[in-house]
Amino acid sequence: MKGRVVIADDEPITRMDILEMLHEEGYDVVGEASDGFDAIELCKKYKPDLVLLDVKMPLLNGLKAAKIINQDELAECIVLVTAYSSREFVEEAKKAGAMGYVVKPINEKNLLPTLEVAISTSKEFNEMKKEVKKAQTQLEDRKQIERAKGVLMKNEGLSEEEAYSKIRTLSMSKRRSMGEIAKIITMNQ
Repeated sequence: MKGRVVIADDEPITRMDILEMLHEEGYDVVGEASDGFDAIELCKKYKPDLVLLDVKMPLLNGLKAAKIINQDELAECIVLVTAYSSREFVEEAKKAGAMGYVVKPINEKNLLPTLEVAISTSKEFNEMKKEVKKAQTQLEDRKQIERAKGVLMKNEGLSEEEAYSKIRTLSMSKRRSMGEIAKIITMNQ
C-alpha cells in the first residue's frame, strides 16, 4: 500500500476516476467527500497520508479546506486538483500549503507522478519539522536547566557542578527528564 488517501471533489464521476487510478496504483482510499467540510471531517477521522482537494467545491472550497487541514495537521500532504491554471490559483495553493497542483482533465500521466513527488517531499518536510521541534525542546530544556542550576547555587550554596549533579540525580530518582525537574525547581522563583 502506497498510502491512505481522502478524495474531495463535487463531481462524482471525477472522484470515481481518481479512485480507480489510485486503487490500481496501490493507494488505499479511506474516504470520499463532495465538499470541503466533509473533507476536513474525513481528515480528522483518518489522518490520511494524502488528501486530494478540488479547488472549486460548494460550501467550503478546496483552498480554504487546505488551509484548515494544514493548520490543524489533519493530513500529511495536500494536492489540489482544478480546472484552473491561472497564476492566482497557483499562488493561493502555495499559501494554503499544498504540495502539488494538478490541472484537469486528470489522467495517470499527470496525477500519479505529482502524487509520488508530493508525498515524498511531504515526508521529508515533516521529518524536518519534527527535528526542529525536538531541537527547540532541547534548547528550552537546557535554558531551564541553567536557570535551575542558578537557583540551586543561590539558595543552597552549591557549586555549578553540584547543582547540575543534583538535578541529574533528581531526574533519575523521580524518573522525569532533567528539563521537567528544572521547571519544578524554578517554579517558585
